[in-house]
Amino acid sequence: MTTSYRDAGVDIEAGDAFVRSIAALVESTRRPGVSGTFGGFGGGFELDVSRYTRPVLVSGTDGVGTKLRIAFATGQHNTVGIDLVAMCVNDVVTSGAEPLFFLDYLGTGRLDSAVAHAVVRGVADGCREAGCALLGGETAEMPGSYPDGEYDLAGFCVGVVEAADRLDSRGAVPGDALVGIPSSGIHSNGYSLVRRVLLEEAGLGLDEIPPTLERSLGEELLEPTRIYVRPLLALLTEGVSIHGAAHVTGGGLVGNVPRMLEIGARARLHSERWSEPAIFTLIAEAGEVPRAEMERTFNLGLGMVIAVPASEAEATTAMLQGLGGAATGSCIIGEVIEGTRGCEIL
Repeated sequence: MTTSYRDAGVDIEAGDAFVRSIAALVESTRRPGVSGTFGGFGGGFELDVSRYTRPVLVSGTDGVGTKLRIAFATGQHNTVGIDLVAMCVNDVVTSGAEPLFFLDYLGTGRLDSAVAHAVVRGVADGCREAGCALLGGETAEMPGSYPDGEYDLAGFCVGVVEAADRLDSRGAVPGDALVGIPSSGIHSNGYSLVRRVLLEEAGLGLDEIPPTLERSLGEELLEPTRIYVRPLLALLTEGVSIHGAAHVTGGGLVGNVPRMLEIGARARLHSERWSEPAIFTLIAEAGEVPRAEMERTFNLGLGMVIAVPASEAEATTAMLQGLGGAATGSCIIGEVIEGTRGCEIL
């Protein structure tokens, strides 16, 4: 008996057809600097070094985590690709770097071309929003490694910034004001707790519309992560003195805001100054989750926090509000004070 690779669970022809099917999506993200054509063994990017005195490349990698399980359960796969890009580019831009290109990895037990196409469409959407090119990626078909209908996602981004303009990772000092840019909801962190509380303990259905929400729970939980590249780069272009930026991901507000503080500086946030999405109240009440646990797990409505001199805070906020989009609803949320490095929420 003759056995083929297809018999073992890997369909090379289907994989090749999938790659051809996403060529237009990849091309839609093309930007200056992209070198070569899609489909090679490696993607090329020609950095215009004439624009920089000392260019610094900044890289970031991440995944989507167990938010993917909501996509599996609902059959909605077109937004998790946006999450993947957002988690990477939002980290890179906190250094003041402009994202240049992105690569993705999708691992699955059996390639479902329709599902994979929806995922990559989301990746392309995220790349266009961030202004970076989807330079390539890998789709790995590994029979026996994943249950049917499931997959994993990871991504990698590279950006560039002039050395003299790179934002200090510990640059926020006492006297600075803290400006918050709203999140679109949970983003892509804390879903293990979300699933435990809402789906397992409370027994809510993903197609159910809880009284405190205006759409189904599944739609709420799949709301994609906001991308903050354009607002931050716009502020830098306008000369705003950003002393630090924190992408609020795993660890929540109390775990991420302190990462931009110098030694001897402490962040103090005033919770009444921003709107906390109803989904967080639902999680806290359904699972009797202590406030301290919420603060160290979720963004609570703030996806990005930046530190600026107090004298520039009002103008910075006005500038962000004028940009609209991801920056809509930005406001002054607190200040940096002297003290042990950390974050307190009043």
